[in-house]
Amino acid sequence: MATAFIGFGSNLGNRIDFCDRAVTLLGLLPHSRLDAVSSLYETEPIEDGAAPGPAWFLNGAVQIETNITPKSLLEICREIERALGRDQDNRKGPRTLDLDLLLYDDCVLNDPGLIVPHPRLHQRRFVLAPLVELDPDRRHPVLGQTLRELLETLADPSIVRLLDPQPNSRYGSRPACSPPPVQSPHT
Repeated sequence: MATAFIGFGSNLGNRIDFCDRAVTLLGLLPHSRLDAVSSLYETEPIEDGAAPGPAWFLNGAVQIETNITPKSLLEICREIERALGRDQDNRKGPRTLDLDLLLYDDCVLNDPGLIVPHPRLHQRRFVLAPLVELDPDRRHPVLGQTLRELLETLADPSIVRLLDPQPNSRYGSRPACSPPPVQSPHT
């Protein structure tokens, strides 16, 4: 099985709900296992040829073990985006959900429509922060630096802050907003 990292983000509608739905659907992929989910980060929109609008994003990343090929995994991500209302005619605009295949083992691909590792991964704080949370010592297969090293030397001035408090979620890697109810010894 391959280890894949998928970034997710939303800046339109109920951002937390869209992120949770994306993680849920990624956790249901056949021949795959969801291993980890990062915390959520609130991030300012970056306009580098895109027009994402003024609303801030919620971003995060998942780590999955999978037998799905990179091309098929990207197609599944696009289908999840469509299912959750992503405007396919305005992909650079505000979005209910954005899914990006960031890393796939140490694979290096440069095919039409699919570049792995993601070509801007090493330039984006909103991508590196959740990746470092999941696997700080993983090396970028082209640059050779660890994800932690890439984040520490990053020149990206954009604001990326840990969402606080983290939303209550069904995923163990996100802390709950409130402690679980205390069970009575008589129940």
